[in-house]
Amino acid sequence: MRDYHINIFYSVDDEGYIADIPDLRHCSAFGKTPGNALKEVLKAKKVWLESAQANKKPIPKPHYRPVIYQVA
Repeated sequence: MRDYHINIFYSVDDEGYIADIPDLRHCSAFGKTPGNALKEVLKAKKVWLESAQANKKPIPKPHYRPVIYQVA
């Protein structure tokens, strides 16, 4: 089973790292290090999925792939 892709990037404005999951709308987290941002977004993913399930909202299948991984 494929899992959701996670982007991690440095934000100059926030002076830290942002991690987001493109397939899960508005699922993102902040950390002072890339590892901390990853840890936090994994917590956010768990809560996002639990909330969607509890509220009978659709849970998207993982499909986002950065261009670098797409085969022409």
